[in-house]
Amino acid sequence: MDVITLTSGGTTLVSFDLTGEPPGDHTGVIEQLRPQIEKVLHSTGAVLLRGLGIDTPQRFHAVVRTFGDPLRSYRGGNTPRSLVTDGVFTSTEYPPEYEISLHNELSYAARWPQRLYFFSLVPATTGGATPICDGRTLLADLDPGVRERFTTRGVTYRQLLHGGFGLGKSWQQTFETEDRAEVEAFLADAEIDFEWTEDDNLRTAQHRPATREHPATGETVWFNQADQWHPSNLPPAEAQALLALIEDGEEPPQSVTYGDGEPLPAADLDQVRAAAKRHELSFPWVAGDLMIIENMLVLHGRHPFTGQRRTLVSMT
Repeated sequence: MDVITLTSGGTTLVSFDLTGEPPGDHTGVIEQLRPQIEKVLHSTGAVLLRGLGIDTPQRFHAVVRTFGDPLRSYRGGNTPRSLVTDGVFTSTEYPPEYEISLHNELSYAARWPQRLYFFSLVPATTGGATPICDGRTLLADLDPGVRERFTTRGVTYRQLLHGGFGLGKSWQQTFETEDRAEVEAFLADAEIDFEWTEDDNLRTAQHRPATREHPATGETVWFNQADQWHPSNLPPAEAQALLALIEDGEEPPQSVTYGDGEPLPAADLDQVRAAAKRHELSFPWVAGDLMIIENMLVLHGRHPFTGQRRTLVSMT
């Protein structure tokens, strides 16, 4: 087994390469490597396992189970994804020609997965990497004024979820039910403000910190998705269309402000994106690769791609 450390701009990924090792029980191999994996995840926050022989969603699920029970639902999430098998989802269904910016999964929610597991079933023909970035390094690299605004004000995420016809996801898709009472119970438990409109739309607001303290290390980490909820994150044509909609008095399907309600300038988010890019690390997927990341320490994204890329995700 080869252990290789990859570093780029303050982000580190440790790769355990078992290629060429005699085939065996992949869950048994994980159990043997578990102490080393845990040590890395609590320090650098990212591990790549290569050459395990994982080749189906079911085997991927079995490996994830050695670390904990996978989440069985993506309820309340705003990313388009589908359930593949128990606890295993498509990583995203966002169009392949667009980049997905670096972010922490479900950081806009009251509860979020501790770890993410990415499995490359079919690599892309070109592109399609899953880049990562150390959130501690990103936070430290921000202009002090920008960092102070995010740290002291936090962010507020707003959604207008349609009842079946409109832009974005419906509230039925988002909360996996058509029962309003069930939705309201979920929102109350998730600490989300909400109101129903006369035309069966659902308006929500989530007030969250932009940084948090990591429960194991005690470090302050960047932990939000403000840039993804802002029009400036969209491709130019889509951004212009959305801004025109807002100028006409229409409410966008999602938006974000600072936590005190003040507008969040695109310039502040440009700084965040630039810092994330400076510290980004990526590698080309090989079929069967499994990457594990500590969600509060490491951001992830997706590069544009061509071909029939199929990357699956599980969360614990």
